[in-house]
Amino acid sequence: MTGEEVKGKYYRGIFMRCSCFERDGKNCIDLVPIFSNLSQMEKMEVAYITTDRFFKKGELIYMAGDDNKNLYVIHTGKVKINRITNSGKEQVIRILGPGEFMGELSLFNQGIMTDNGEALEDTNMCIIQGDDLKRLMRKYPEISFKIMEELSKRLEKAEHLIENINLSSVEKRLAQTLLSMGNSRDEINLRMSKRDLASQIGMSQETLSRKLSAFQELGIIRLIGHRRILILNRNALEEIE
Repeated sequence: MTGEEVKGKYYRGIFMRCSCFERDGKNCIDLVPIFSNLSQMEKMEVAYITTDRFFKKGELIYMAGDDNKNLYVIHTGKVKINRITNSGKEQVIRILGPGEFMGELSLFNQGIMTDNGEALEDTNMCIIQGDDLKRLMRKYPEISFKIMEELSKRLEKAEHLIENINLSSVEKRLAQTLLSMGNSRDEINLRMSKRDLASQIGMSQETLSRKLSAFQELGIIRLIGHRRILILNRNALEEIE
């Protein structure tokens, strides 16, 4: 360790180099599930190697082709992960919110980034350098298991999406997406634009809008504004083939 001063502050006994806790009284270490099983002392070690950065809406956090080895944890805001095909078409991979992380694949391979991370709104990000995190992963295997658990969930979702795109009709893909997004009150508040939603489930924005309108005319859903959808007939959605 060098003799230069390390800047930071204490929060609940944890020395934080990032200032995320100053904004809303929470810190990114407590927020993200992959660190939830760590003791207070172990969280202190994670906090010590964590810095933060603010990204404005529309700003790229990283791009495909970057040689980036960081783990990014969203403290506040939303981020879109996407890829651009050779033909210039955007494919939305996922939308992430507070407590979720990205960049984890760069920790396990030597290649460059293959997707893009874009802030969908003003976003505060906690950043952990890959080499520092891998050192802690060796010391605390619980972190590795948590990351692997999240990766397996994402892989399962990706496989399910590929299966739906290949085997299911447009109507069935949309119906299953609405069912998965609905809360206990059968209400959906979209975390993304309809253009991004259409890209994520493998259809054009025009097709999505047309099918949503058709579902509404059938009395299956009700569209409220641009981001809110009410499921009126769950059974009808489940029966769509």
